[in-house]
Amino acid sequence: MDNQNKNEVCDPSISKCVNKPKLSEYLTHETKKHSLIKFIGLVVIVILYLVFMSMKLGTGTGIFVTIMTWTFFIFCTPIADAGFLLAFPVRLLTGFRMMYTQLLSFVLAGAINLYAFFVVPSIYGKTILLKLFHQILAHPFPFWGIILLSLIGTLFSIYFGDELVDVAHHSQRKKYQKHLNKYQIIVFLFVIGITIILYNFLLKNLGVNIPL
Repeated sequence: MDNQNKNEVCDPSISKCVNKPKLSEYLTHETKKHSLIKFIGLVVIVILYLVFMSMKLGTGTGIFVTIMTWTFFIFCTPIADAGFLLAFPVRLLTGFRMMYTQLLSFVLAGAINLYAFFVVPSIYGKTILLKLFHQILAHPFPFWGIILLSLIGTLFSIYFGDELVDVAHHSQRKKYQKHLNKYQIIVFLFVIGITIILYNFLLKNLGVNIPL
């Protein structure tokens, strides 16, 4: 029996098997170490951004802007880094697969934006990034296509992230090798879509004149 099977335990509460590697493996397995370093890097970035926003806008507003920025990356980027901030520690401590935590992150981010959009819409005016986010949310067609692409890309990304924790070496990442081309197509379409949105945003909201 290999290490992966040894670490699998059945959790009757979710009727699925979860994989909880030993904590020591996050220091010895190259893939798990990669995930740990990535998580630490993301935490540092979030803390620095939170401190900067709190100094600029005040503690309460700075925290809210940081949370809203997190929701932007949940909905509007085809990578799972924002969801990874929640999913990885849950996987580390419980073995619960990051795919499921990512889905819960979508629901949480959606609830936060429902509150912000209808109760405190002024929060979207605090940063350029949130202004762009509001532009996307306020125009379901065609801009919600970006959200759809991002969600699909994010699920691929976190699917690959789960595999990083499941295996010990990058050469064992069969799921990543099998689905990489599909993920690259999604990212390519996302880049085209976000470029169009940025172009529209600059023209309509910032009054930028682009010479022909």
